[in-house]
Formats: sequence, structure tokens, C-alpha cells
Amino acid sequence: MKKELEDFFGYLAVERNVSPHTLNAYRSDLDMFREFVLQEQGREAAVDAVNHLTIRRYLSLLHKSHRKSSIGRKLAAIRAFFKYLLREGVVRKNPAELVSTPKKEKKVPFHLNIDEVTSLVEAPREDDLLSLRDRAILETLYSCGVRVSELTGLNIGEVDLENGLARVLGKGGKERLVPLGSQAVSALAAYLAARNHPSCTAPLLLNARGGRLTSRSVARIVDKYILKIAAMKKISPHTLRHTFATHMLEGGADLRSIQELLGHASLSTTQKYTHVTIDRLMEVYDKAHPKARK
Repeated sequence: MKKELEDFFGYLAVERNVSPHTLNAYRSDLDMFREFVLQEQGREAAVDAVNHLTIRRYLSLLHKSHRKSSIGRKLAAIRAFFKYLLREGVVRKNPAELVSTPKKEKKVPFHLNIDEVTSLVEAPREDDLLSLRDRAILETLYSCGVRVSELTGLNIGEVDLENGLARVLGKGGKERLVPLGSQAVSALAAYLAARNHPSCTAPLLLNARGGRLTSRSVARIVDKYILKIAAMKKISPHTLRHTFATHMLEGGADLRSIQELLGHASLSTTQKYTHVTIDRLMEVYDKAHPKARK
């Protein structure tokens, strides 16, 4: 199986042009599956010796220590691997097609309320370069709901402050335009002015050493300001994306528009935010309708 896996990883990198992060995820998931097959059979098994029962036993083992979402991702990787082998004529059928994906737990996305998100984005109050950068990061994440990787990947030329727009590169290499709110525009303008208006090809966000800021660094920045405002909730940069979508929906935006703004390929991904709004509607109903009161 080892040779076939390396061929598959090469296909993903060269023909599919997947990101290094995605490639590493595939490698981690499939190496873990190969290790299971090795331990079960006591030898390097041929790929055509793997059947749907092998995969089910593997998933059953994972249930003891992994979430359903993680198990589903690992099954998707196995399914993609055997689909590739089937296309190449290495196997005659895809055994993973006979294994159903575990149903995901339905989680309501956690989000901040207006007061909480206001306190967070206004937490960087100093006028030094790094504080101006941090304010720009927080304002932009909440203003347009971009992914952290999309924000850190921006160059200055891809941001139009005059018209309040940014051109981001999303998943699958798809470009989209996102609007920037007035607060985000002001914060970005102040930060770039402090950098003496660098060239269009320069990264939008820099670290303290002058290099492009990473997604991990943005997570540390968010953590820093969460501690600063003494918030008890544990949030991540992605929480600001959830907060953006929830507040848009509560403000009357339709799901299709939010789908476009978030860069979701499927509307079903965006629909998870309706649960949050329904909870809010029920709360309003309980308080306002005479027959709802106990």
C-alpha cells in the first residue's frame, strides 16, 4: 500500500494542486489507516486485499477516541484514495463506497453578542504599529467574515480601501470580492499609513520581523485580546466569522448572500446559522407573545 499512497499524494500535489495543509491532512489520515492495516494483517497488505469490512473495523476502532466529524474526514480520505486507484485501474472497486459516513453531531456555531465583539475589536487602543495592525485584523475578521488564511494571504494591492472591497482567495483557489465595513477601512488605512504606504505587492499584514503574518500568529493575537478584556469565553479567530454570519442573518440578510460572502460552496454549510437565529426568534417570541408566557 505504501507505493500506491505515495503515488496518490503525488497526484494530489501535482494534478489536483491541493494546498500543503490539505496534503498533510490526507497524508496523516491515510498513514494512520495504513498503520491499522499493517497491525491487523501483520504485513504490508496489497490494496486489493482491503475490503469494506476492513474499513468498518478501522472506523469502529476510531469511535473510541475520535469525534464523528474526524471519523468522517478520515473515511473521505480513504474513499478518495480508492477512487483514485479505481480510476488508475489498480483496483476493480472502491470498498469505501460501501461504508456510510457517520452522521455529524449538529452543533450550533458559537458566536459573540454585539457588546462582546465590540469590546474585542476595540481592545487594541495604543497607537504603535503592532496595535494598529491588531485593530485592523480584528475589525476586518468581524467586518467581512473572511477565513484567517484568506486574510493573511492578502497583499496590499488586493484591498481597495476607497471602495471598501477586498479580493480574497478562498478554498479551491476561488476568488471572491468581500465588502469592508467603514470601521475596518479606517483601521486598515491607519495601519498602512503607519507603514508609510508600502507597495501593492507587499503583504497586507506583517509580523514584528517584517514577514507575512501567519494564521497561527493571528490566533495568538486574538487570545491576547481575549485575556485583555477579561472575557471568560474561549474563542478563536473563526468565532469572528461565525459572529459575522450570525449578526448578518439577525440583521435581515438572506442565506444566499451570506453564502456568497463566506465563500461556501454549498448552501447547506451556511444553513447552520439558521439554528442560531431560530433560537433568538424563540427567545423573542417567549418574551413578546401573550400566550407564550407561563
